[in-house]
Amino acid sequence: MDSEISFIHLDPVGGIAGDMFLAAIVDLEPGLSAGALASMREAGLPDACAPCFRQTQGHGFRGHGFSLAAGADSLPARDPRYGAIRTDLEASRLAAPVKARAQDIFALLAEAEARVHGIAIDQVHFHELAAWDTLADVVGAAFVIDALGLRGWSLGPLPIGSGRIETEHGTLPVPAPATALLLEGFEVFDDGVAGERVTPTGAEILKHLAPAPHKPSWPHKLAGQGLGFGTKTLVGMPNCLRALAMAAGTEAKTAGRGRDQVGVIAFEVDDQTAEDLAIGLEKIRALDGVLDVTQAPVYAKKNRLATHIRVLCRPERIDQVIDDCLTETSTIGLRWQVQDRVVLDRALHPGAPGVKVAARPGGRTAKAEAAGLESVSGGHAGRRRAARLAEDDVLRDGADPDGDG
Repeated sequence: MDSEISFIHLDPVGGIAGDMFLAAIVDLEPGLSAGALASMREAGLPDACAPCFRQTQGHGFRGHGFSLAAGADSLPARDPRYGAIRTDLEASRLAAPVKARAQDIFALLAEAEARVHGIAIDQVHFHELAAWDTLADVVGAAFVIDALGLRGWSLGPLPIGSGRIETEHGTLPVPAPATALLLEGFEVFDDGVAGERVTPTGAEILKHLAPAPHKPSWPHKLAGQGLGFGTKTLVGMPNCLRALAMAAGTEAKTAGRGRDQVGVIAFEVDDQTAEDLAIGLEKIRALDGVLDVTQAPVYAKKNRLATHIRVLCRPERIDQVIDDCLTETSTIGLRWQVQDRVVLDRALHPGAPGVKVAARPGGRTAKAEAAGLESVSGGHAGRRRAARLAEDDVLRDGADPDGDG
C-alpha cells in the first residue's frame, strides 16, 4: 500500500462486524494477513482453530472474508467473564501496542454491558462474545490498526438495522442495548434492510477508532480499496464493508489557507495540585509533535472545581502524547479524536521584535512576538509603540507569508 496513506474511509455498505472490518483491511493490504494470523496465536487461539482469509464474492463484487474453522468437540472452554479475558490478554505474548488496543476494544464493550445491566464491569459476562472467533476478530483488528499507523479514520453513516435477535438475555431489539450505547454519537440511517447490521464487535472497533464522521473535504489521492464480506446474505445489496485508502500530498491551498489534520486530546483533573499540574503540562508542551496545551477551570462531578485540559498534537504522535498525558497528570481517562483543520499561511520575520505575518482572506496581518518586546523600555505604552512600528515596517515591506511560523 502507498506509504503516504494518511487515512482510511470506511463505507459500511452492508454494515460492520469484526470479521468484515478485518477482511476489508486485509483485502486492501494483503501483506497484513500473516501478522494478523500470528497475533491471534500469540493471544492464545488454540491449535484446533483454523483462522483463514479467503477470497469471496457478493453481488458480483470480489473481496475477502474471514472465518474461523474449528471442531466444537476439540475446543477448550473459555471463561466468559470480562476479568478473565482481560487477564488472559495481559498474560499473552502479544506485542505491547497490539495488546493495548485489544484490551481497549474489549473494555469498551464491557463498559457498555456494565451500564446496560447495572453491574460492576468485572461482573460482565460476554456470553456469545466469549467465543474464540471474537477473540480472533478483536486481536486481528488490533494488529491491523496498529500496523497501519494512520493519521486518521473516517466513517460513512451506519445502517441501523431493525428486527430482533436471540441472545443469552432473550429476544432483544436491533441494535442490541450495549451496541446502541457504543454507537452513541455516530451517524446512522435506515436503508429499509432489516437485520443486525452493526454487531457488538463491529461497534466496539469503531468506538476504539473514533473515526471522523466524514471524509476530509480537501483533495486526496484514492490509493486503493478493500472489500470485507460478512457471512449473512442481504436482499438487494452486498453484505460488505468497503475501506477506501486516501493518500496525502495534494492538499488544497487556496487564499493563503492550508488544510491538514490535528490530534485533539481532552480530559479533566480535579485531584492534582496546581503546582504539580503546571509542571506536568510544561513537560507535555515540550513533547515532540505537541502543538498547543490549554487549560480552563470547569465544575466537575459533585460540583468540584476542576481543570479542563486540551492538547493539540500531530496525528501521528497521538499515541505517545496520550501516554505522556496519563503519566504527567492524575487523570485516569481521556478523550481523543483526529479533526480536520484550516491553517493560514504565515511567516516569522526576524528582528527585534520578530513579527509574524499571516495571509488572511481579507488581507495580510502582522503581529509582533511578545518575547521580543521584553527589553523595550517605557512600560506598556513603550511596548505597544515598538510593536506597531515593527508591524508597520513588515507590512510595508510586502513579503509574502510562506513559512510555518
